[in-house]
Amino acid sequence: MNTALKTTIITCNSDGYRLDVYLAEHVEGLTRSAAGKLLKGGQVLLGGLPVRKNHKTSCGEVYTVTQNEPDVSVQVAQNIGLDVIFEDNDIIVVNKPRGLVVHPAPGHPDGTLVNALLYHCGDSLSGIGGVIRPGIVHRIDKDTSGLIIAAKNDKAHLSLAAQLAARTLTRQYETIVNGCLKNDSETIDAPIGRHPTDRKKQTVYCPGTASGRHFSGSLTARSAVTHYEVLARYKGYTHVRCSLETGRTHQIRVHMAHIGHSILGDFVYGRGKNEFDISGQCLHAGHLCFIHPASGETITLFARLPGYFSDVLDILEKRSI
Repeated sequence: MNTALKTTIITCNSDGYRLDVYLAEHVEGLTRSAAGKLLKGGQVLLGGLPVRKNHKTSCGEVYTVTQNEPDVSVQVAQNIGLDVIFEDNDIIVVNKPRGLVVHPAPGHPDGTLVNALLYHCGDSLSGIGGVIRPGIVHRIDKDTSGLIIAAKNDKAHLSLAAQLAARTLTRQYETIVNGCLKNDSETIDAPIGRHPTDRKKQTVYCPGTASGRHFSGSLTARSAVTHYEVLARYKGYTHVRCSLETGRTHQIRVHMAHIGHSILGDFVYGRGKNEFDISGQCLHAGHLCFIHPASGETITLFARLPGYFSDVLDILEKRSI
């Protein structure tokens, strides 16, 4: 597979941090060691000049970070079936199945939603996301199913990204969590960032704890707000609807585990037996609402629950009779 260059421009908002640490926390998917290699290779510029690894950040500095990444183009378009919920000349919304990775990443060079979109849409995807993520405005985890929107042109992409930032693009999820939630509804307002020892995981910032000390020194904590409401209670489980006010990595999974009710099938953040023999978390992005980038019309879309999710609910319902 050929390589391409991805350029990220970051405006620093903090003083006195090692640049490799700062970059690892502000460039998606970048580890500290990888950041160090970029700095060593002269791929991080400040004022047009390479920056040293041990450079201390200053608020207002603008860094240009250039990374090599696999070139995903029409040559690697793959005929992967898509469940298209909505499509026109500006956008496409698909119901992503559990197990499908959204875009190429280490360990998943192809066979992703991006490869499927390239086959389905041809050249009509926005270029803002770069060659790895053409058209991709937001993501959902590999083992989360549900609605995801992609832009077919840059104007649509910018409009949707602005709605996402302004929190006017709304997303709701259904999930089954372990245990019985006490409250019928609640708002979880708890900052999230990378786990202090496992960089593949996220965790909640808790002042006065080891994770709190980690966050205070490495800038990773970011505001995260999840609203939930109980749809049904069963013996040992609760069917819940979650609404995102922010969209942090693994947000619902981390927040529900934080309050002691991890998502059924989530064996990264949860514990317990897999009595339903499912793989991946029971989490479905079933509702999406946004303003159409071209027409200005409010678009509200729904995606049915996947079969494995409905099967678990059927079993729980029969147990309660």
